[in-house]
Amino acid sequence: MASKSKQAVVSLAMLLGAAAVSVVLYKLRPAAEIAAPVYAAVTVDVAQVVKENLRIEVQAQGTVTPSQQTTILAEVSGRVIEVAENFHVGGFVSRDDILLRIDPRDYQTRLLQAQASLDSAESALVQEKGRGQVALREWEKLPRNSQRTEQARDLYLRKPQLEEAEARLKAAQADLNTARDNLERTIIRAPYAALIRSKNTDLGQFVGTGTPLADIFSVDIAEVRLPIPQSKLEYLELPGLEGYVNGSAIDLYTDVGGDIKHWSAQLHRTEGVFDERSRALYTVARIQDPYGLKNPGQDPLRIGTFVNANIEGRELRDVVVLPRYVLRAGSYVWVVDDTMHLRNRQVTSLRTGGDRVYISAGLNEGDLVSLTSLDASFAGAKVEILSSTPTNLLFDPTQQAPAQQAERTEEITAATGADGVAAGGQ
Repeated sequence: MASKSKQAVVSLAMLLGAAAVSVVLYKLRPAAEIAAPVYAAVTVDVAQVVKENLRIEVQAQGTVTPSQQTTILAEVSGRVIEVAENFHVGGFVSRDDILLRIDPRDYQTRLLQAQASLDSAESALVQEKGRGQVALREWEKLPRNSQRTEQARDLYLRKPQLEEAEARLKAAQADLNTARDNLERTIIRAPYAALIRSKNTDLGQFVGTGTPLADIFSVDIAEVRLPIPQSKLEYLELPGLEGYVNGSAIDLYTDVGGDIKHWSAQLHRTEGVFDERSRALYTVARIQDPYGLKNPGQDPLRIGTFVNANIEGRELRDVVVLPRYVLRAGSYVWVVDDTMHLRNRQVTSLRTGGDRVYISAGLNEGDLVSLTSLDASFAGAKVEILSSTPTNLLFDPTQQAPAQQAERTEEITAATGADGVAAGGQ
């Protein structure tokens, strides 16, 4: 019992001691100091607005196709007795080059027969003309009071026989022309400078009239069909009824073995109707000398190559070019005002692809547009400018690109963030 009383006394003493220490510490506490909040400015990179007159490139893709392609058929029948050395798949031929020959002996014989028939018809016509002249002299000796109807006179002067002889001469001449043409058709020539895509005959084979001999396509000019969406047609100079006089320049490029190759082309025409499924208008670009036959140092652009195209658009006036990431939802951008505060500014942009946005309205010459990514909570925040670059130099490779530096997300401390919001005001 005595032990429990002693424990209670010790516990009470300890509680009283702790209370006394707390009272002393409270009495000796230092006076509270109230400090004014520190407002830290948000650091940003800006672009100074410079309006430009420029041409917007329109991107498209397509496959290279020949401007002309032909299936060569045999016009006469016979055995193939000769083929050209370059008559093989992938062989290049020039215009009027001989591709192959068909045995001409039967057609030479028919030509001689047609020539003989023509000579015979000419002789018969000469004889008939002579008979007519004799008949005319006899007719003139007849008494004047004898019956001389027009029909009787024509029969007496052998005019029907003369017309028949003339008709036979024309038929003989036509047969001769046909025989001569058939003989010429035994020689198969290239209709234009071409590359042989496929061949369907060879030396010694008998071919009939209409037999396919080879498929060829032109190598002077190649074409690419490029689909242009309706939303981008306004950026191009479309042709009138007469077609393109001087079509827009086009840069074609593709990856060849890890190396990007480029070729120059030019718009030639449009197909004139919208595709029902894609609602795109197809334009056709032309490439001169795609295989580089006239320019040996040129990289060949082979038929069937899939290429990308940058089409030069029409000139647009007073346009501002910015990186696409600065355009926020609702077509807003951050603009730094004269008091160095961030303000929301709604702009009008052209609908184009790529990493650039083209502003047509909403910005004035000299405005400062923030290139630093900031969320909506920074509206009205005071800013400090780290760097300023004219908009016409943002994409100049010789200049340091603050647009790329600004892609970082601003790391703001808790205090800076709170100050930025406190200083804000829409």
